[in-house]
Amino acid sequence: MALLIKNGTLITASETFKADILIEGEKISLIGKSLTHPSAKVIDVEGKYILPGGVDAHVHLDLPMFGTISSDDHYTGGKAAAFGGTTTVIDFVPQDEGTLEENISRWHAKADPKASVDFSFHMNITRFDQEVAKEIFSLPDLGITSLKVFTAYNGRLRLYDGEIFRVMRLARAAGILTMVHAENGDVIDILVNEALTAGNTAPYYHAKTRPAWGAVEASLRVAALSTQAGDAPLYLVHMNTAGEVDQLTYAREHGLNMMGETCIQYLFFNEDDLRREDGAKWICSPPMRTDADSLRLWEGLETGTIQVVSTDHCPFFYDGTTPIDYEGELVAIPGKELGKDDFTKIPNGLPGVGDRMPIMWTQGVESRRITPNQFVAQHCTNPAKIFGLYPQKGSLIPGGDADIAIWDPDKELRYGVDVAKHRTDYNLYEGWQLKGFPTMVFLRGQKIVDDKEWLGKPGMGRFLHCHEGEILT
Repeated sequence: MALLIKNGTLITASETFKADILIEGEKISLIGKSLTHPSAKVIDVEGKYILPGGVDAHVHLDLPMFGTISSDDHYTGGKAAAFGGTTTVIDFVPQDEGTLEENISRWHAKADPKASVDFSFHMNITRFDQEVAKEIFSLPDLGITSLKVFTAYNGRLRLYDGEIFRVMRLARAAGILTMVHAENGDVIDILVNEALTAGNTAPYYHAKTRPAWGAVEASLRVAALSTQAGDAPLYLVHMNTAGEVDQLTYAREHGLNMMGETCIQYLFFNEDDLRREDGAKWICSPPMRTDADSLRLWEGLETGTIQVVSTDHCPFFYDGTTPIDYEGELVAIPGKELGKDDFTKIPNGLPGVGDRMPIMWTQGVESRRITPNQFVAQHCTNPAKIFGLYPQKGSLIPGGDADIAIWDPDKELRYGVDVAKHRTDYNLYEGWQLKGFPTMVFLRGQKIVDDKEWLGKPGMGRFLHCHEGEILT
């Protein structure tokens, strides 16, 4: 059945204009003024904006951690994403026992039956040897063209510099983008041990034992490794400190193939939030920084130094001993209370996949820090381009998937856990007043959100095979 969306204002990464959109099957077939179709269902969106469905390039769904598991799976996380205007998410495959392909197959077994929006994968490389080196070249055939390495989490996730260098060279040769979590694992281990020995176990010490300078130093170090690895493309994940913006600026000014993302929490909160009575809610890695860091991150977005806004969505219950009602069932999953007496045992992660676009519209577009076109670039188009999904995703282009968010710029609401659809018991933006919100969301031409009504279902999301992405300059 054809669908004709009429009288809206289209917002792309580069243009804003009035037009109609004709959808046939799962694709956008035509964009123009005064379109007609003999049998199409017509939806009049006069006064509304038409945006591409969002692409969140950094989520962790159904992820085991600290004896529990992140509380959103590929169904609930996709549902939350959709209510916030996001129709594509990219998750990370952990490198556990077995080959890379075996790990990817295990993640497909978790995701495929549940996914409620379209999705793809990045591959974590947390163990490196000759067999893994060979397998990296097979990742594009499995639909994965990005991998992630860590300079922290010693003994668990970290690769050392020589290994990262080798991975970068292999990734470049295979047409794969290297993503880096940049902190100094050695310094963190020393400071954590000192804090625990001194009896400093409150959530605030999560931030104090992960200094910002460790992220700054590590980001410069991986930039240097990437250029020594033959200008291997590099993507800095969850940038959270002013110095990382400085390092990314320096690298790009010197011609390095380096890009970066920040996450919404780093734009609005600081390490003092961890001092609150409920400070565990704000525990994530890397941690919140200072207001000065937030300001510099905003400058990075305003100038285009930072290309992408993501979430690092990895939610846990604040109180996993008390059930919540989710779709008519009582659900309780162990969460932040696991570390009530020791910050090192608090599961690291926050809800955010559904918050990203509504929060950033109000705080970014309505406050005139970024333009509507920048908003679409950072939340939709740039991540699709970087990770090899464009123009299928992140665009309003004939032939692209009909992933569309109908955005009401005048809709006002008080936001919080009752509005967001994450499967958890809190929201970081509780009580925030928002202006501008998605009222209808389409996934490949099928309406999945109609105001407050959920029309999606498990398994309707499809795995997306990524091609080699673009290096945005």
